[in-house]
Amino acid sequence: MSFEEKARQLGYLIDAPPAPSANYVPAVQTGRLVYTSGSGPIVDNQAVCVGRLGENVTPEEGYEAARITAINLLAVLRNHLGTLDRISRIVKLTGFVASAPDFSAQPRVVNGASDLLAEVFGEQGRHARCAVGVSSLPRGMALEIELVAEITD
Repeated sequence: MSFEEKARQLGYLIDAPPAPSANYVPAVQTGRLVYTSGSGPIVDNQAVCVGRLGENVTPEEGYEAARITAINLLAVLRNHLGTLDRISRIVKLTGFVASAPDFSAQPRVVNGASDLLAEVFGEQGRHARCAVGVSSLPRGMALEIELVAEITD
């Protein structure tokens, strides 16, 4: 089963990627690596999870926002590559979580994206990762995630 079919079977609708909100491109390829720009929980060009974890966003809401963000990142990759089936491995994920000063569960929040990628890609979706707390993010988003994927020629 292809990655595209697997995502559909799991109920993930991979639609058009969110439009860039500044002067950057959504993805850049060098050799067999594709680097995505940061993306967030955007649906219909609106941030759907805003605020800070530990303040007005719960870890459960953050987890779901990370899943939405992972779907957006898959849309970026599919748009760039033509298909998700060119992906041979998700290499690295970096998550930035807007957090209250005493919030320390950033890894639990970013698991929303990591879990989704493992569901879709299996072992090839397991990746190196960093989850960092920050004071604020663009558009007031509760999180932003970027990833690096290896592709086949």
